[in-house]
Amino acid sequence: MMGRCSWALIFVFFVNFTNWAQTPDVFRAEYMLMPENRAGVETSRIKLLANVPIAIQKKRDFIVLGSEYNRYNFEVPDTLFSNAGDLRKLHVFDLNFAYVYKLSEEWRMVGVVTPRWSSNFVEELQEDDFNINYTLGAYQDKKNIEKPFRLVLGLSYNSNSPVQVPLPVLYYEKRFHPNWSYILGVPKSGMKYFTPKGHFFRTELFVDGYYVNIQNNILLSRKHFIYGCFLYGIIIDIGISV
Repeated sequence: MMGRCSWALIFVFFVNFTNWAQTPDVFRAEYMLMPENRAGVETSRIKLLANVPIAIQKKRDFIVLGSEYNRYNFEVPDTLFSNAGDLRKLHVFDLNFAYVYKLSEEWRMVGVVTPRWSSNFVEELQEDDFNINYTLGAYQDKKNIEKPFRLVLGLSYNSNSPVQVPLPVLYYEKRFHPNWSYILGVPKSGMKYFTPKGHFFRTELFVDGYYVNIQNNILLSRKHFIYGCFLYGIIIDIGISV
């Protein structure tokens, strides 16, 4: 019998620093650490993200080329099961190809195709290491009003998700005070505090997760082995944009 392993990273605290306050997703670096759990496994994650927007159609539309890398490090005891060392480093590498189309002064359409390689990579690349994700949505920006807001509506499809249907994406951010804004949505909600110099602090609560293929399927018993892992969790993010 085949099986899948999963870890729940519940209420993990980590800090990220972004280099551009005007475009916070141009580059992002994050580090996460979860202390040792009851099974004796300590977890950490490194995340690097970069996007390059390219203006076209007289700067009405944009093509965005990007990439994202996540590495999960698990301090797995050798006595937990055989070949435990094959689970110590799990890698997720994305390429992002996005097109932003201007519908009006307030509304824009966004389409994203994301090829993904996710595996423990103890051998050469395999077919099961690869999948493609798709996102389609629209967003509204209302800036020149007393209380500016941004609304994002969309659908996201992950070919390796346990639920084989497109999942909703909802993001609503409103500047209810000159120094404060709140965020409501799926899978993210939170608050932001803006400084007089244009920087901001934020705290967010969101759901995060990946599927990772396991090369060299790991035997747990005579009839059970691991061929893939779902990494998921509810995460608290505290960050600063500088």
